[in-house]
Amino acid sequence: MEERRSERRERKVTRMRDDGPVRDEAEVVRYIERFASELADAGMQRMAARVFAALLAADSASMTSAELAESLRISPAAVSSAIAYLSQVRMVHREREPGSRRDRYRLHDELWYETYGERDKLMARFEIILRDGANALGPNTPAGARARESAEFFAFLQAEFTGVMDRWRNRERRPPPDHPPRRQGHPIR
Repeated sequence: MEERRSERRERKVTRMRDDGPVRDEAEVVRYIERFASELADAGMQRMAARVFAALLAADSASMTSAELAESLRISPAAVSSAIAYLSQVRMVHREREPGSRRDRYRLHDELWYETYGERDKLMARFEIILRDGANALGPNTPAGARARESAEFFAFLQAEFTGVMDRWRNRERRPPPDHPPRRQGHPIR
């Protein structure tokens, strides 16, 4: 029975949408699962990765808990746990639907910039702790030398990362030649 449902889901193709072309839902499902798998392999919780990928695939970049549960065929509890994780790492936020008591979960604007911007703060904290550790362990001990080298690595990363983020911000302000200009303050969705 589950196999037949899966086959029907695989064959489903969305009809012409009001705002764009036809989507092959089977391809969308494969994309969501493939990207989620890569995120999980990189260390993200599996269910959080699936919820994140589903939100990324939604044109509005937002869905309700019920929509996520139905789309991913998971329980509301699984959605809740995934959203808690994604909120904690600042990849999604909750907003209230106007005139409704339902919450929608939305990806942050400038998602990757914000997410990786948080990593800069983490690297700064690592550097400080590692420098303190190098002093506590003794600068002339092998453990102290490892901690000092690790601190220097994070200091280097921070300096490089700041430049990368600045270049991205400057690049983002200029539309690519083959894309129409964006309205100021409205990221591409």
